Amino acid sequence: MIARRALMTGTLEAFAAGRLMASATHTGAAPSASGAWPAPLTSFPLWPGTPPGAPAQLPVPQITERAHDASYHDRAITGVAAPRIDWFPAAQPNGSAVLLIPGGAYLRIAFDREGYEMAAWFNARGVSAGVLFYRLPDEGWVDRANVASADAQRAVRLLRTRAQAMQLDPARLIVMGFSAGGHVCADLAARWNQPLYTRVDAADMLSARPDLAAPIYPVVAMRGPEAHAVSRAMLLGASPTPEEERVHSPDLMIGPQSPPCFIIHAEDDPAVPVANSRLLHDALRRAKVPVEMHLFEKGGHGFGLRNATGPNAAWAELFMAWARSHTMFG
Repeated sequence: MIARRALMTGTLEAFAAGRLMASATHTGAAPSASGAWPAPLTSFPLWPGTPPGAPAQLPVPQITERAHDASYHDRAITGVAAPRIDWFPAAQPNGSAVLLIPGGAYLRIAFDREGYEMAAWFNARGVSAGVLFYRLPDEGWVDRANVASADAQRAVRLLRTRAQAMQLDPARLIVMGFSAGGHVCADLAARWNQPLYTRVDAADMLSARPDLAAPIYPVVAMRGPEAHAVSRAMLLGASPTPEEERVHSPDLMIGPQSPPCFIIHAEDDPAVPVANSRLLHDALRRAKVPVEMHLFEKGGHGFGLRNATGPNAAWAELFMAWARSHTMFG
């Protein structure tokens, strides 16, 4: 067992090799007594070799433990030098899969509460899950504003090319993102067919369009009072042009070929204004794309499963009911 401590440095590969609670039975209701979620069965890199647009000196991965309660983890990673998918297959798979994109304001990736914890929840319901560790834009990459979305496109294509081996239906692939990860998710829904990187292998011949997308309390706007200032600065830099703001505001890029979307947000969100979700919802309606949105009176930001203690605790089951209505689960 890897000991909990305030700061863990080193590669995510070393963390995964620890296989935290790999043999534990987990229902998705709560973490184990030791505070660890089951480790991924496997991990695989998105790119062969060094990712495209790499800086001369690759960022150094660092994992920080942020939890104040020893009963669970709340880790975040920076310095993603090797973007990857950590894979959690369901014990009794129904053929559907969800790609989870954790948030962190494009400063970090909060991979426990919006990744591993969600994966365990989905696994208990027969849905296999991957957690995406994407490149962070302010860590020296060329074409900074597109690196996270390029990783998301590549991840969807890799899951489809591995579908048979992973017991997946390539036509039942969901992408769910949270906060800044919700921006990656919404951007994928809007720009899935735009080439954000040079093709590297046969997987890139496959579609990057999710069958369903679920931006959860998402960052959307990159302009005006609705913009989340930190996410905007990390993604676009200090002085983006109006065109950069437009291209990276998913509500302005949604089109009729965007996938059906499920959106949730709390009205009292102190970090990402609820107007972000309203903008996205209205854009989807204008494009005649199916969309369902739930706005909760209270809930704040970043509640995920663990901190959803009021009516917003229903959000994940509301998502499952909506996804079933779109025949995601057979």
